[in-house]
Amino acid sequence: MKNDKSSYRSNTDSESKSSGRSKLWLLPVLGIFIAAVPIRENYFELSKQLEIMNALFRELNIFYVDEIQPGTLMETGIDAMVSSLDPYTIYYPESRVEDLRFMSTGEYGGIGASIQKMGDRHLFVDVLPDFPAAESGIKIGDELTEIDGVKLSEVEEDLIPEMLQGASGTEVIVGFIPNATQVPGSVILTRAKIKLPAVPYRAVVKDSTGYVALSAFTRGSSFELRQAIRYLRDSIGMKQLVLDLRGNGGGLLQESISIVNLFIGKGEQVVSTRGKTDDWDKSYSTMGEALLPDLPVAVLIDGMSASASEIVSGTLQDLDRAIIVGQESYGKGLVQQSKQLAYGTKLKVTVAKYYTPSGRCIQRLDYGGNRTEDGIAQAVADSLIEVFYTRNGRPVVDGKGVQPDVLTPLPPTGYVLEGLYDCGVLFDFANAWTAEHDTISSAASFELSEDDWNTFVEFAVANVSTEYESQTSLMWYQLKELAKAEEVYNLNSEVFQNLELALQPNVKRDLSEFRPQIQRALEEEIIMRYYLQDGVFAWSLPRDSTLNNAIELLNSGQHKTILAGVN
Repeated sequence: MKNDKSSYRSNTDSESKSSGRSKLWLLPVLGIFIAAVPIRENYFELSKQLEIMNALFRELNIFYVDEIQPGTLMETGIDAMVSSLDPYTIYYPESRVEDLRFMSTGEYGGIGASIQKMGDRHLFVDVLPDFPAAESGIKIGDELTEIDGVKLSEVEEDLIPEMLQGASGTEVIVGFIPNATQVPGSVILTRAKIKLPAVPYRAVVKDSTGYVALSAFTRGSSFELRQAIRYLRDSIGMKQLVLDLRGNGGGLLQESISIVNLFIGKGEQVVSTRGKTDDWDKSYSTMGEALLPDLPVAVLIDGMSASASEIVSGTLQDLDRAIIVGQESYGKGLVQQSKQLAYGTKLKVTVAKYYTPSGRCIQRLDYGGNRTEDGIAQAVADSLIEVFYTRNGRPVVDGKGVQPDVLTPLPPTGYVLEGLYDCGVLFDFANAWTAEHDTISSAASFELSEDDWNTFVEFAVANVSTEYESQTSLMWYQLKELAKAEEVYNLNSEVFQNLELALQPNVKRDLSEFRPQIQRALEEEIIMRYYLQDGVFAWSLPRDSTLNNAIELLNSGQHKTILAGVN
Protein backbone atom coordinates (compact mmCIF):
# COMPACT_ATOMS: atom_id res chain seq x y z
CA MET A 1 0.00 0.00 0.00
CA LYS A 2 1.42 3.33 -1.01
CA ASN A 3 0.70 6.87 -0.15
CA ASP A 4 1.68 9.74 -2.36
CA LYS A 5 4.92 10.02 -0.47
CA SER A 6 6.15 6.80 0.94
CA SER A 7 6.87 3.18 0.25
CA TYR A 8 4.59 0.38 1.39
CA ARG A 9 2.44 1.20 4.38
CA SER A 10 2.94 -2.07 6.19
CA ASN A 11 3.43 -3.29 9.74
CA THR A 12 7.29 -3.17 9.32
CA ASP A 13 8.16 -3.74 12.99
CA SER A 14 5.59 -6.35 13.74
CA GLU A 15 5.77 -8.29 10.51
CA SER A 16 2.08 -8.99 10.75
CA LYS A 17 -1.09 -7.92 9.05
CA SER A 18 -4.07 -6.19 10.56
CA SER A 19 -7.45 -7.77 10.15
CA GLY A 20 -8.80 -4.56 8.66
CA ARG A 21 -7.92 -1.11 7.45
CA SER A 22 -9.19 0.80 10.46
CA LYS A 23 -5.61 1.82 11.11
CA LEU A 24 -3.30 2.63 8.21
CA TRP A 25 -0.44 4.20 10.07
CA LEU A 26 3.17 4.06 9.05
CA LEU A 27 5.15 2.58 11.88
CA PRO A 28 8.10 4.83 12.76
CA VAL A 29 11.21 3.49 14.43
CA LEU A 30 12.50 4.39 17.84
CA GLY A 31 14.84 7.31 17.28
CA ILE A 32 17.33 9.20 19.40
CA PHE A 33 20.05 11.64 18.49
CA ILE A 34 23.36 11.48 20.35
CA ALA A 35 26.91 12.52 19.50
CA ALA A 36 29.10 10.35 17.34
CA VAL A 37 31.00 7.45 18.90
CA PRO A 38 34.58 6.48 18.05
CA ILE A 39 35.03 3.13 16.30
CA ARG A 40 36.55 0.50 18.56
CA GLU A 41 37.24 -2.23 16.04
CA ASN A 42 40.26 -3.99 14.68
CA TYR A 43 41.54 -1.34 12.30
CA PHE A 44 43.61 -3.78 10.29
CA GLU A 45 40.66 -6.11 9.69
CA LEU A 46 38.43 -3.19 8.76
CA SER A 47 41.00 -1.79 6.34
CA LYS A 48 41.54 -5.24 4.86
CA GLN A 49 37.86 -5.82 4.14
CA LEU A 50 37.40 -2.35 2.63
CA GLU A 51 40.36 -2.97 0.34
CA ILE A 52 38.90 -6.30 -0.74
CA MET A 53 35.56 -4.69 -1.48
CA ASN A 54 37.20 -1.92 -3.49
CA ALA A 55 39.21 -4.44 -5.52
CA LEU A 56 36.12 -6.58 -6.15
CA PHE A 57 34.10 -3.61 -7.31
CA ARG A 58 36.92 -2.47 -9.64
CA GLU A 59 37.27 -5.90 -11.26
CA LEU A 60 33.53 -6.26 -11.78
CA ASN A 61 33.34 -2.82 -13.34
CA ILE A 62 36.19 -3.60 -15.78
CA PHE A 63 35.59 -7.21 -16.71
CA TYR A 64 31.95 -8.20 -16.15
CA VAL A 65 30.48 -9.20 -19.51
CA ASP A 66 27.46 -6.90 -19.33
CA GLU A 67 27.23 -3.24 -18.43
CA ILE A 68 26.74 -2.76 -14.68
CA GLN A 69 25.09 0.05 -12.77
CA PRO A 70 27.60 1.02 -10.05
CA GLY A 71 25.01 2.66 -7.81
CA THR A 72 22.58 -0.24 -8.00
CA LEU A 73 25.34 -2.79 -7.45
CA MET A 74 26.73 -1.02 -4.41
CA GLU A 75 23.27 -0.43 -2.92
CA THR A 76 22.54 -4.15 -3.27
CA GLY A 77 25.74 -4.94 -1.41
CA ILE A 78 25.00 -2.43 1.35
CA ASP A 79 21.45 -3.72 1.77
CA ALA A 80 22.74 -7.30 2.07
CA MET A 81 25.30 -6.19 4.64
CA VAL A 82 22.85 -4.39 6.95
CA SER A 83 20.17 -7.07 6.53
CA SER A 84 22.53 -9.54 8.24
CA LEU A 85 22.24 -7.46 11.44
CA ASP A 86 18.68 -6.63 12.44
CA PRO A 87 15.64 -5.37 10.50
CA TYR A 88 15.90 -1.89 12.01
CA THR A 89 19.39 -1.09 10.74
CA ILE A 90 18.64 0.36 7.31
CA TYR A 91 20.58 2.20 4.63
CA TYR A 92 18.77 5.10 2.96
CA PRO A 93 20.05 6.25 -0.44
CA GLU A 94 19.49 9.88 -1.28
CA SER A 95 16.23 9.05 -3.08
CA ARG A 96 14.72 7.59 0.11
CA VAL A 97 16.05 9.94 2.76
CA GLU A 98 12.70 11.72 2.77
CA ASP A 99 11.10 8.49 4.04
CA LEU A 100 13.29 8.68 7.14
CA ARG A 101 12.26 12.26 7.82
CA PHE A 102 8.62 11.29 7.39
CA MET A 103 8.93 8.54 10.00
CA SER A 104 10.25 11.06 12.52
CA THR A 105 7.91 13.94 11.77
CA GLY A 106 4.82 12.41 10.18
CA GLU A 107 5.07 15.14 7.53
CA TYR A 108 5.54 15.01 3.77
CA GLY A 109 4.67 17.03 0.67
CA GLY A 110 1.94 15.43 -1.42
CA ILE A 111 -1.78 15.11 -2.10
CA GLY A 112 -2.91 13.28 1.07
CA ALA A 113 -3.99 9.89 -0.22
CA SER A 114 -2.96 6.23 -0.09
CA ILE A 115 -2.85 4.03 -3.19
CA GLN A 116 -2.76 0.25 -3.41
CA LYS A 117 -2.29 -1.89 -6.50
CA MET A 118 -4.99 -4.53 -6.94
CA GLY A 119 -4.52 -6.66 -10.02
CA ASP A 120 -3.64 -4.20 -12.78
CA ARG A 121 -5.41 -1.25 -11.09
CA HIS A 122 -4.06 1.40 -8.71
CA LEU A 123 -6.88 2.27 -6.33
CA PHE A 124 -7.25 4.99 -3.71
CA VAL A 125 -7.68 3.13 -0.41
CA ASP A 126 -7.49 6.11 1.96
CA VAL A 127 -8.09 9.82 1.46
CA LEU A 128 -7.21 12.26 4.24
CA PRO A 129 -9.84 14.93 4.89
CA ASP A 130 -9.00 18.60 4.31
CA PHE A 131 -6.09 17.84 1.97
CA PRO A 132 -5.75 18.24 -1.83
CA ALA A 133 -7.03 14.82 -2.95
CA ALA A 134 -10.15 14.95 -0.76
CA GLU A 135 -10.85 18.60 -1.58
CA SER A 136 -10.74 17.80 -5.31
CA GLY A 137 -13.43 15.14 -4.92
CA ILE A 138 -11.24 12.04 -5.09
CA LYS A 139 -12.77 9.25 -2.98
CA ILE A 140 -11.81 5.84 -1.70
CA GLY A 141 -12.38 3.30 -4.46
CA ASP A 142 -11.47 5.65 -7.32
CA GLU A 143 -8.79 4.41 -9.70
CA LEU A 144 -5.56 6.35 -10.30
CA THR A 145 -4.65 6.09 -14.00
CA GLU A 146 -2.16 8.86 -14.84
CA ILE A 147 0.29 11.25 -13.19
CA ASP A 148 1.27 14.35 -15.17
CA GLY A 149 0.00 12.71 -18.35
CA VAL A 150 2.03 9.53 -17.87
CA LYS A 151 0.01 6.32 -17.74
CA LEU A 152 0.75 4.21 -14.68
CA SER A 153 1.05 1.14 -16.90
CA GLU A 154 4.22 2.74 -18.27
CA VAL A 155 5.71 3.56 -14.87
CA GLU A 156 7.80 1.37 -12.61
CA GLU A 157 5.90 0.61 -9.44
CA ASP A 158 8.47 2.14 -7.11
CA LEU A 159 8.36 5.48 -8.93
CA ILE A 160 4.67 6.16 -8.38
CA PRO A 161 5.04 7.62 -4.86
CA GLU A 162 7.94 9.79 -6.05
CA MET A 163 5.80 11.17 -8.88
CA LEU A 164 3.03 12.16 -6.48
CA GLN A 165 5.26 13.65 -3.82
CA GLY A 166 6.85 17.06 -4.07
CA ALA A 167 7.35 20.36 -2.41
CA SER A 168 4.33 22.08 -0.93
CA GLY A 169 2.82 24.52 -3.44
CA THR A 170 3.87 22.62 -6.59
CA GLU A 171 1.28 21.16 -8.94
CA VAL A 172 0.61 17.64 -10.18
CA ILE A 173 -2.00 16.48 -12.71
CA VAL A 174 -3.83 13.37 -11.53
CA GLY A 175 -5.87 11.26 -13.95
CA PHE A 176 -8.45 9.01 -12.32
CA ILE A 177 -11.67 7.07 -12.86
CA PRO A 178 -14.33 7.78 -10.21
CA ASN A 179 -15.90 4.63 -8.82
CA ALA A 180 -19.36 6.23 -8.83
CA THR A 181 -19.45 7.22 -12.53
CA GLN A 182 -16.66 5.26 -14.23
CA VAL A 183 -16.09 8.37 -16.39
CA PRO A 184 -12.35 9.12 -16.74
CA GLY A 185 -11.24 12.58 -15.74
CA SER A 186 -8.31 14.55 -14.42
CA VAL A 187 -7.64 17.26 -11.89
CA ILE A 188 -4.77 19.62 -11.15
CA LEU A 189 -3.77 19.31 -7.50
CA THR A 190 -1.54 21.68 -5.58
CA ARG A 191 0.65 19.66 -3.26
CA ALA A 192 0.50 20.54 0.42
CA LYS A 193 2.42 19.71 3.55
CA ILE A 194 0.67 16.61 4.81
CA LYS A 195 0.83 15.98 8.55
CA LEU A 196 -0.62 12.69 9.72
CA PRO A 197 -2.27 13.14 13.11
CA ALA A 198 -0.64 11.29 15.99
CA VAL A 199 -4.07 11.32 17.66
CA PRO A 200 -6.55 10.19 15.00
CA TYR A 201 -9.51 9.95 17.39
CA ARG A 202 -10.58 11.04 20.86
CA ALA A 203 -13.96 10.89 22.52
CA VAL A 204 -15.83 10.04 25.69
CA VAL A 205 -17.19 6.60 24.86
CA LYS A 206 -19.33 5.65 27.88
CA ASP A 207 -19.54 5.94 31.64
CA SER A 208 -17.46 9.17 31.50
CA THR A 209 -14.56 7.17 30.05
CA GLY A 210 -12.22 9.14 27.84
CA TYR A 211 -10.76 7.30 24.86
CA VAL A 212 -7.68 8.45 22.94
CA ALA A 213 -6.02 6.55 20.09
CA LEU A 214 -2.31 7.31 19.63
CA SER A 215 -1.08 6.10 16.24
CA ALA A 216 2.60 7.12 16.28
CA PHE A 217 5.38 8.71 18.32
CA THR A 218 6.32 11.35 15.79
CA ARG A 219 7.57 14.80 16.65
CA GLY A 220 4.89 16.66 18.60
CA SER A 221 2.78 13.58 19.37
CA SER A 222 3.02 14.19 23.13
CA PHE A 223 1.62 17.71 22.60
CA GLU A 224 -1.27 16.31 20.54
CA LEU A 225 -2.02 13.78 23.24
CA ARG A 226 -1.87 16.44 25.95
CA GLN A 227 -4.35 18.60 24.04
CA ALA A 228 -6.71 15.67 23.50
CA ILE A 229 -6.63 14.75 27.20
CA ARG A 230 -7.22 18.36 28.27
CA TYR A 231 -10.22 18.57 25.95
CA LEU A 232 -11.74 15.36 27.30
CA ARG A 233 -11.10 16.33 30.91
CA ASP A 234 -12.03 20.02 30.82
CA SER A 235 -14.74 20.14 28.14
CA ILE A 236 -16.34 16.69 28.24
CA GLY A 237 -15.75 15.77 31.88
CA MET A 238 -14.02 12.41 31.63
CA LYS A 239 -13.45 10.61 34.93
CA GLN A 240 -11.11 7.87 33.65
CA LEU A 241 -8.98 7.35 30.54
CA VAL A 242 -8.25 4.56 28.07
CA LEU A 243 -5.10 5.15 26.00
CA ASP A 244 -5.08 2.98 22.87
CA LEU A 245 -1.58 1.99 21.66
CA ARG A 246 -2.74 -0.95 19.54
CA GLY A 247 -1.12 -0.99 16.13
CA ASN A 248 1.35 1.72 17.19
CA GLY A 249 4.80 0.66 16.04
CA GLY A 250 6.66 3.31 18.00
CA GLY A 251 8.73 6.36 17.12
CA LEU A 252 10.85 8.90 18.94
CA LEU A 253 12.21 8.07 22.38
CA GLN A 254 11.78 11.60 23.72
CA GLU A 255 8.10 11.56 22.82
CA SER A 256 7.56 8.39 24.83
CA ILE A 257 9.22 10.01 27.85
CA SER A 258 7.03 13.11 27.51
CA ILE A 259 3.92 10.94 27.25
CA VAL A 260 4.80 8.98 30.38
CA ASN A 261 5.26 12.38 32.07
CA LEU A 262 1.55 13.09 31.46
CA PHE A 263 0.75 10.42 34.05
CA ILE A 264 3.90 10.27 36.22
CA GLY A 265 5.28 13.18 38.22
CA LYS A 266 8.69 14.84 38.03
CA GLY A 267 11.90 12.94 38.71
CA GLU A 268 10.77 9.36 37.95
CA GLN A 269 12.98 7.17 35.77
CA VAL A 270 11.20 6.20 32.55
CA VAL A 271 13.79 4.25 30.62
CA SER A 272 17.52 3.57 30.47
CA THR A 273 19.67 2.59 27.50
CA ARG A 274 22.82 0.47 27.23
CA GLY A 275 25.03 0.22 24.16
CA LYS A 276 28.45 -0.97 23.04
CA THR A 277 30.18 2.04 24.59
CA ASP A 278 29.68 3.94 27.83
CA ASP A 279 28.41 6.90 25.81
CA TRP A 280 25.17 5.00 25.22
CA ASP A 281 24.60 4.16 28.88
CA LYS A 282 21.98 6.76 29.75
CA SER A 283 18.97 7.16 31.98
CA TYR A 284 15.92 9.26 31.12
CA SER A 285 13.49 10.66 33.70
CA THR A 286 10.35 12.78 33.76
CA MET A 287 11.07 16.52 33.83
CA GLY A 288 7.76 18.19 34.69
CA GLU A 289 4.60 17.83 36.71
CA ALA A 290 2.05 15.24 35.59
CA LEU A 291 -1.12 16.36 33.78
CA LEU A 292 -3.12 13.43 35.19
CA PRO A 293 -1.34 12.31 38.36
CA ASP A 294 -4.30 10.42 39.82
CA LEU A 295 -6.90 9.77 37.10
CA PRO A 296 -7.52 6.00 36.57
CA VAL A 297 -5.83 4.91 33.34
CA ALA A 298 -5.95 1.76 31.21
CA VAL A 299 -3.57 1.22 28.29
CA LEU A 300 -4.52 -1.04 25.37
CA ILE A 301 -1.78 -2.98 23.53
CA ASP A 302 -1.56 -5.74 20.96
CA GLY A 303 1.01 -7.65 18.91
CA MET A 304 1.73 -4.57 16.78
CA SER A 305 2.44 -2.28 19.74
CA ALA A 306 6.18 -1.88 19.53
CA SER A 307 9.19 0.20 20.51
CA ALA A 308 8.09 3.51 22.06
CA SER A 309 4.63 2.01 22.67
CA GLU A 310 6.32 -0.60 24.81
CA ILE A 311 8.28 2.02 26.71
CA VAL A 312 5.05 3.82 27.64
CA SER A 313 3.06 0.69 28.49
CA GLY A 314 6.01 -1.05 30.18
CA THR A 315 6.92 1.98 32.30
CA LEU A 316 3.34 2.66 33.39
CA GLN A 317 3.11 -1.04 34.28
CA ASP A 318 6.40 -1.06 36.20
CA LEU A 319 5.35 2.01 38.20
CA ASP A 320 1.84 0.58 38.77
CA ARG A 321 0.33 3.73 37.28
CA ALA A 322 -1.94 2.13 34.68
CA ILE A 323 -3.49 -1.25 34.02
CA ILE A 324 -2.39 -2.84 30.74
CA VAL A 325 -5.14 -4.64 28.77
CA GLY A 326 -5.09 -6.57 25.50
CA GLN A 327 -2.53 -8.92 24.00
CA GLU A 328 1.22 -9.17 24.52
CA SER A 329 3.18 -6.55 22.63
CA TYR A 330 5.66 -7.06 19.80
CA GLY A 331 8.87 -7.08 21.81
CA LYS A 332 11.20 -4.45 20.28
CA GLY A 333 13.65 -3.29 22.92
CA LEU A 334 16.18 -1.65 20.58
CA VAL A 335 17.16 1.98 19.99
CA GLN A 336 18.15 3.43 16.62
CA GLN A 337 20.08 6.56 15.68
CA SER A 338 20.14 8.27 12.30
CA LYS A 339 23.66 8.85 10.93
CA GLN A 340 24.54 11.15 8.04
CA LEU A 341 26.68 9.50 5.37
CA ALA A 342 28.27 10.85 2.18
CA TYR A 343 26.37 12.34 -0.78
CA GLY A 344 23.09 12.87 1.06
CA THR A 345 22.68 9.24 2.17
CA LYS A 346 21.85 8.13 5.70
CA LEU A 347 22.09 5.09 7.92
CA LYS A 348 19.60 4.23 10.63
CA VAL A 349 21.56 1.99 12.97
CA THR A 350 20.72 0.10 16.16
CA VAL A 351 22.93 1.54 18.90
CA ALA A 352 21.49 0.32 22.19
CA LYS A 353 18.92 -1.72 24.09
CA TYR A 354 16.46 -0.02 26.41
CA TYR A 355 15.27 -1.06 29.87
CA THR A 356 12.10 -0.15 31.74
CA PRO A 357 12.26 1.03 35.39
CA SER A 358 12.07 -2.53 36.78
CA GLY A 359 15.27 -3.34 34.86
CA ARG A 360 13.76 -5.56 32.18
CA CYS A 361 14.49 -5.47 28.45
CA ILE A 362 11.44 -6.57 26.50
CA GLN A 363 13.38 -7.47 23.29
CA ARG A 364 11.92 -10.75 22.00
CA LEU A 365 14.32 -11.79 19.20
CA ASP A 366 18.05 -12.31 19.64
CA TYR A 367 19.79 -10.80 16.61
CA GLY A 368 23.20 -11.13 18.17
CA GLY A 369 23.73 -14.86 17.80
CA ASN A 370 20.68 -17.02 18.44
CA ARG A 371 19.83 -17.76 14.81
CA THR A 372 18.78 -20.75 12.75
CA GLU A 373 20.97 -22.23 10.01
CA ASP A 374 19.08 -19.96 7.59
CA GLY A 375 20.08 -16.91 9.62
CA ILE A 376 16.63 -16.28 11.14
CA ALA A 377 16.77 -14.70 14.59
CA GLN A 378 15.18 -16.76 17.35
CA ALA A 379 13.22 -15.74 20.40
CA VAL A 380 15.03 -15.51 23.72
CA ALA A 381 15.07 -19.00 25.22
CA ASP A 382 12.61 -19.61 28.05
CA SER A 383 15.50 -20.72 30.25
CA LEU A 384 16.99 -17.23 29.95
CA ILE A 385 13.79 -15.34 30.81
CA GLU A 386 14.15 -13.40 34.06
CA VAL A 387 11.51 -12.17 36.48
CA PHE A 388 11.44 -8.54 37.58
CA TYR A 389 9.03 -6.70 39.88
CA THR A 390 6.89 -3.60 39.64
CA ARG A 391 6.88 -0.93 42.34
CA ASN A 392 4.11 -2.80 44.18
CA GLY A 393 5.89 -6.13 43.84
CA ARG A 394 3.99 -7.58 40.88
CA PRO A 395 6.10 -9.97 38.77
CA VAL A 396 6.91 -9.05 35.16
CA VAL A 397 9.29 -10.78 32.76
CA ASP A 398 11.82 -9.71 30.15
CA GLY A 399 12.34 -11.06 26.64
CA LYS A 400 8.64 -11.34 25.76
CA GLY A 401 7.41 -7.86 25.02
CA VAL A 402 5.00 -6.30 27.49
CA GLN A 403 2.64 -8.87 28.96
CA PRO A 404 -0.80 -7.34 29.65
CA ASP A 405 -2.11 -7.33 33.20
CA VAL A 406 -5.41 -8.55 31.80
CA LEU A 407 -5.30 -10.65 28.64
CA THR A 408 -8.20 -10.18 26.24
CA PRO A 409 -8.23 -12.99 23.67
CA LEU A 410 -9.21 -11.95 20.17
CA PRO A 411 -11.35 -14.00 17.81
CA PRO A 412 -9.12 -15.53 15.13
CA THR A 413 -8.78 -13.36 12.03
CA GLY A 414 -9.00 -16.46 9.94
CA TYR A 415 -7.27 -17.41 6.75
CA VAL A 416 -10.52 -16.83 4.87
CA LEU A 417 -10.66 -13.13 5.77
CA GLU A 418 -7.00 -12.70 4.85
CA GLY A 419 -7.67 -14.41 1.52
CA LEU A 420 -10.61 -12.08 0.80
CA TYR A 421 -8.41 -9.07 1.51
CA ASP A 422 -5.59 -10.39 -0.64
CA CYS A 423 -7.76 -10.99 -3.70
CA GLY A 424 -9.57 -7.64 -3.31
CA VAL A 425 -13.09 -9.06 -2.98
CA LEU A 426 -14.00 -6.98 0.09
CA PHE A 427 -12.71 -3.79 -1.52
CA ASP A 428 -14.41 -4.45 -4.87
CA PHE A 429 -17.77 -5.28 -3.30
CA ALA A 430 -17.62 -2.14 -1.16
CA ASN A 431 -16.95 -0.19 -4.37
CA ALA A 432 -19.94 -1.76 -6.10
CA TRP A 433 -22.19 -1.28 -3.08
CA THR A 434 -21.31 2.39 -2.55
CA ALA A 435 -21.82 3.13 -6.24
CA GLU A 436 -25.49 2.22 -5.72
CA HIS A 437 -25.96 4.02 -2.38
CA ASP A 438 -25.48 7.78 -2.14
CA THR A 439 -25.74 7.82 1.65
CA ILE A 440 -25.92 5.47 4.61
CA SER A 441 -27.17 5.80 8.16
CA SER A 442 -24.89 7.17 10.85
CA ALA A 443 -21.58 5.40 11.12
CA ALA A 444 -22.24 4.15 14.65
CA SER A 445 -25.51 2.43 13.69
CA PHE A 446 -24.65 1.10 10.23
CA GLU A 447 -25.23 -2.59 9.58
CA LEU A 448 -25.49 -4.64 6.40
CA SER A 449 -28.91 -6.12 5.77
CA GLU A 450 -29.45 -9.82 5.24
CA ASP A 451 -30.09 -9.13 1.54
CA ASP A 452 -26.81 -7.20 1.35
CA TRP A 453 -24.95 -10.12 2.92
CA ASN A 454 -26.49 -12.60 0.51
CA THR A 455 -25.53 -10.35 -2.40
CA PHE A 456 -21.95 -10.26 -1.09
CA VAL A 457 -21.84 -14.06 -0.86
CA GLU A 458 -22.88 -14.33 -4.52
CA PHE A 459 -20.31 -11.69 -5.45
CA ALA A 460 -17.53 -13.47 -3.56
CA VAL A 461 -18.34 -16.87 -5.02
CA ALA A 462 -18.16 -15.38 -8.50
CA ASN A 463 -15.03 -13.29 -7.97
CA VAL A 464 -12.63 -15.08 -5.62
CA SER A 465 -9.91 -15.86 -8.13
CA THR A 466 -7.05 -16.58 -5.74
CA GLU A 467 -7.34 -19.70 -3.65
CA TYR A 468 -6.69 -19.15 0.02
CA GLU A 469 -5.21 -21.86 2.17
CA SER A 470 -5.05 -22.43 5.90
CA GLN A 471 -1.90 -23.46 7.70
CA THR A 472 -3.72 -26.73 8.38
CA SER A 473 -4.06 -27.49 4.67
CA LEU A 474 -0.43 -26.58 4.03
CA MET A 475 0.66 -28.94 6.81
CA TRP A 476 -1.66 -31.55 5.34
CA TYR A 477 0.13 -31.47 1.99
CA GLN A 478 3.41 -32.14 3.79
CA LEU A 479 1.81 -35.00 5.73
CA LYS A 480 0.38 -36.43 2.52
CA GLU A 481 3.77 -36.49 0.82
CA LEU A 482 5.33 -38.07 3.91
CA ALA A 483 2.57 -40.71 4.03
CA LYS A 484 3.22 -41.56 0.39
CA ALA A 485 6.97 -41.74 0.95
CA GLU A 486 6.49 -44.11 3.89
CA GLU A 487 3.86 -46.10 1.96
CA VAL A 488 1.18 -45.36 4.53
CA TYR A 489 -1.10 -43.41 2.22
CA ASN A 490 -2.44 -46.44 0.34
CA LEU A 491 -3.38 -48.22 3.55
CA ASN A 492 -6.15 -45.67 4.19
CA SER A 493 -6.38 -43.72 0.97
CA GLU A 494 -10.10 -43.02 1.39
CA VAL A 495 -9.52 -41.39 4.79
CA PHE A 496 -6.74 -39.27 3.37
CA GLN A 497 -8.86 -38.21 0.39
CA ASN A 498 -11.85 -37.24 2.56
CA LEU A 499 -9.60 -35.16 4.80
CA GLU A 500 -8.07 -33.44 1.80
CA LEU A 501 -11.54 -32.63 0.46
CA ALA A 502 -12.61 -31.17 3.81
CA LEU A 503 -9.54 -28.92 3.94
CA GLN A 504 -9.93 -27.47 0.45
CA PRO A 505 -11.26 -23.90 0.25
CA ASN A 506 -15.01 -23.61 -0.23
CA VAL A 507 -16.03 -19.97 -0.51
CA LYS A 508 -19.73 -20.36 0.31
CA ARG A 509 -19.07 -22.67 3.26
CA ASP A 510 -16.23 -20.54 4.59
CA LEU A 511 -18.22 -17.30 4.36
CA SER A 512 -20.94 -18.87 6.49
CA GLU A 513 -18.45 -20.27 9.02
CA PHE A 514 -16.55 -17.00 9.47
CA ARG A 515 -19.43 -14.61 8.85
CA PRO A 516 -19.06 -12.43 11.99
CA GLN A 517 -15.43 -11.47 11.25
CA ILE A 518 -16.00 -11.07 7.51
CA GLN A 519 -19.18 -9.00 7.87
CA ARG A 520 -17.46 -6.72 10.35
CA ALA A 521 -14.55 -6.16 7.95
CA LEU A 522 -16.96 -5.49 5.08
CA GLU A 523 -18.95 -2.98 7.12
CA GLU A 524 -15.72 -1.17 7.99
CA GLU A 525 -14.84 -0.99 4.29
CA ILE A 526 -18.19 0.59 3.48
CA ILE A 527 -18.19 3.01 6.41
CA MET A 528 -14.69 4.15 5.46
CA ARG A 529 -16.01 5.40 2.12
CA TYR A 530 -18.64 7.63 3.69
CA TYR A 531 -17.15 8.73 7.00
CA LEU A 532 -13.41 7.96 6.69
CA GLN A 533 -11.41 7.07 9.83
CA ASP A 534 -13.67 8.94 12.25
CA GLY A 535 -16.61 6.85 11.11
CA VAL A 536 -14.72 3.58 11.50
CA PHE A 537 -13.76 4.53 15.06
CA ALA A 538 -17.34 5.54 15.93
CA TRP A 539 -18.63 2.23 14.56
CA SER A 540 -15.99 -0.11 15.95
CA LEU A 541 -15.44 1.16 19.51
CA PRO A 542 -18.83 0.02 20.93
CA ARG A 543 -18.06 -3.43 19.45
CA ASP A 544 -14.47 -3.54 20.75
CA SER A 545 -14.14 -6.34 23.32
CA THR A 546 -10.71 -5.18 24.54
CA LEU A 547 -11.92 -1.62 25.11
CA ASN A 548 -15.10 -2.79 26.83
CA ASN A 549 -13.04 -5.05 29.08
CA ALA A 550 -10.81 -2.12 30.08
CA ILE A 551 -13.83 0.08 30.84
CA GLU A 552 -15.35 -2.62 33.02
CA LEU A 553 -12.08 -2.99 34.98
CA LEU A 554 -12.00 0.77 35.61
CA ASN A 555 -15.70 1.01 36.49
CA SER A 556 -15.61 -1.89 38.92
CA GLY A 557 -12.46 -0.74 40.69
CA GLN A 558 -10.80 -4.06 39.86
CA HIS A 559 -7.87 -2.19 38.33
CA LYS A 560 -6.93 -0.95 41.81
CA THR A 561 -6.76 -4.49 43.14
CA ILE A 562 -4.61 -5.61 40.21
CA LEU A 563 -2.21 -2.68 40.48
CA ALA A 564 -1.87 -3.16 44.24
CA GLY A 565 -0.60 -6.67 43.63
CA VAL A 566 -3.36 -8.27 45.70
CA ASN A 567 -3.78 -11.97 44.87
